[in-house]
Amino acid sequence: MEFLVAEWIGKPVWMWAGFLSIVVALLAFDLGVLNRDDKEMGISESLWLSAFYIGFAMLFGGAVWWGYEGGHITTADGTHAGITYFTGFFIEKALSIDNVFVISLIFGFFAIPRKYQYRALVWGIIAVIVLRGIMIGVGAALVQEYDWILYIFGAFLIATGIKMLVVPEGDPDISKNPVVKFFRRHMRVTDELHGQKFFVRKPDAKGRLAVWATPLFLALVIINIADLIFAVDSVPAIFAITTDTFIVYTANIMAILGLRALYFALAAMVHRFHYLKYALALVLVFIGGKIFWNQIFGKVDPAISLGVTLAMIAGGVFYSLWKTRNETAEVTLRAAE
Repeated sequence: MEFLVAEWIGKPVWMWAGFLSIVVALLAFDLGVLNRDDKEMGISESLWLSAFYIGFAMLFGGAVWWGYEGGHITTADGTHAGITYFTGFFIEKALSIDNVFVISLIFGFFAIPRKYQYRALVWGIIAVIVLRGIMIGVGAALVQEYDWILYIFGAFLIATGIKMLVVPEGDPDISKNPVVKFFRRHMRVTDELHGQKFFVRKPDAKGRLAVWATPLFLALVIINIADLIFAVDSVPAIFAITTDTFIVYTANIMAILGLRALYFALAAMVHRFHYLKYALALVLVFIGGKIFWNQIFGKVDPAISLGVTLAMIAGGVFYSLWKTRNETAEVTLRAAE
């Protein structure tokens, strides 16, 4: 019992163990019950499952808020645990929408059928949990040792936001990805899928049985690399809100867990969120600027940060949907012609 109350990375071990147990239970339920058989996930099922994950994240955030108000949870930097959790969650959730477009391109390049996509995405979460944990752990150690690094985070976020505002978007060319080229050159990769398998045993050029990777495995690897690239933006954004490692990690993972479910609904209409990019750019500039403001004039009220963040994200979503409201009708009309 003493081990459970011992402190680890700023929080008692039981808090970390409890959160990771929740994540494992959700993944087991996802893989073992909801996705036991390979099948296509429809938009309706995707939305319901995503609503479940978002609702669960809200409940967890409510528990964090209650724990802070009751004096059971403290933060390393004195910020309000509940407000910073929700701010980080909404930022990560919105930034992750960009992931959907890239993921759909990756699945399209490798010709992965929809019935195998969900299993690949859920297994990808396991890698994300570990990789994000490493990134956040390194970030927390750097911030604790060198507090000036927050200025670098702030400048990076401002530069990234400005770049998103002024640089036109381009579709990434998966075929030129160096990781794809590396695996094609150094591993045996089958030309065809083998169901949901990532690896299969089949004869090589000399007729000997050998292990071959499948296109589904390559898609999984590229998706996780893409997630790491996106994390370069999202992790500093949350550290700019709070330096408490537990809040940063839980907000990140809770947002990512539901993204895999939401993918199947968003993939078909991701083009309708085009203008959300500009709202996210403003959020990054705002969060980055807040770091400098905090150091020069004093800390901004966390409730103001949450309100401004929500207003910008909601504005970007509603404006995008309103601006593209006629696209569905136009697509239907062209198809009929």
